[in-house]
Amino acid sequence: MGKQRLSVFGLGYVGTVSAACFAKTGCTVIGVDLNPVKLELIQAGQAPIVEKDLPELISAAVTQGSLRATGDVGDAISSSDISLVCVGTPSHRDGSLDVSAVERVCLEIGEAIARKKGPHIVVIRSTILPGTIRGMVIPALEHASNEKIGQRISVCNNPEFLREGTAVHDFFNPPKTVIGSDAADAVDAVAALYDGIDAPLIKTTLEVAEMVKYADNCWHAVKVGFGNEIGNICKAAGIDSHAVMDIFVQDTKLNISPYYLKPGFAFGGSCLPKDLRALTSKGRALGLELPLLNSVMPSNRVQIERAVERILSYRRKAVAFLGFSFKAGTDDMRESPQVELIERLIGKGCDMRLYDRNVNLARLTGANKAYILETLPHIASLMTESLEDAVAHGAIVVVGNGAPEFARVPALLRPDQILIDFVRLAGAEALGERYDGINW
Repeated sequence: MGKQRLSVFGLGYVGTVSAACFAKTGCTVIGVDLNPVKLELIQAGQAPIVEKDLPELISAAVTQGSLRATGDVGDAISSSDISLVCVGTPSHRDGSLDVSAVERVCLEIGEAIARKKGPHIVVIRSTILPGTIRGMVIPALEHASNEKIGQRISVCNNPEFLREGTAVHDFFNPPKTVIGSDAADAVDAVAALYDGIDAPLIKTTLEVAEMVKYADNCWHAVKVGFGNEIGNICKAAGIDSHAVMDIFVQDTKLNISPYYLKPGFAFGGSCLPKDLRALTSKGRALGLELPLLNSVMPSNRVQIERAVERILSYRRKAVAFLGFSFKAGTDDMRESPQVELIERLIGKGCDMRLYDRNVNLARLTGANKAYILETLPHIASLMTESLEDAVAHGAIVVVGNGAPEFARVPALLRPDQILIDFVRLAGAEALGERYDGINW
């Protein structure tokens, strides 16, 4: 790694670990904090927090002269090229995020940059909600420095993925390194800090980088809640929950994988709704509270409601719906959320045309046939066997599943038609304002 000069603002958990670890990689690091006790401890080569391997790193870095601490913001900025903002972002009583410390530090950094010659990169490492950098960080820096971002000052977001107790190990063995910015040269400079660390390096937008940490931590919370609720049921039913979950995690194709995690439309079919209802019913019979599992079906219904509202918001009655089996490559319409959506739209007065190559009413049998005829008794009069005819009908064209033939739908559209996409067709975003992704 190159001998880069860093200042780290906020010597709490993230800041202290980051400062010590970057010093270990060969950077010259200045830690900045308001608390004189933290400054004295680091200057003495001691760790201000308890964390495995951290005392040794700080002691070695201070002895070698690669780490020092100060309360002087001007000194830190003039002696560094990149500043990492690692101050805390605690919760208010209502759950909203308190970013006042981030704003204060950005104002101080901006004032110091105004007195400095040469460029400076400000990297937000504190956990902040999407929109915070554009809405608060950049305005604060511009106001205090009296110059626009992109001239001498660049801004990046570099979320951390450190776990207490294993933070030093996590720093050198991260699952990923994420850097968001509008400035490519600043991204490259921050990426160079991580040279030699074996992890995927992901360069993205500011907003995506801000959101990633929240997606990660909320998913981890959901996993813990899910595991515990499965454990609640197993315990009450006399089943070894660890044996169940040991088998569960061995499925890396569906369970522990990217599958089912891409934002899209609601789930449906003959298995997921039925089995979820059955297990939550079992939980009630066992006298258990299962708030996470019990919330999944209501959450799924919300996705259908959102789709109804989105389509109706365009105030166009003629709707072509392409692909209404619950997923491509099947004719199963049992509990298809697409079918429920179509039913709702018809009830709202929409003039529908339906197309699905896999659905042939003459071939449908059993529960599948009974479900569709009960839900949409006049479906035969709404269906067409031609994709082109269906598309031509709609002022709004909805792609409901991922059948491969729908890839050519954008090319079939007239200039006056709107495409609402449930599957994210490749290239469809080129339609601009005439394109609307259901969850993107």
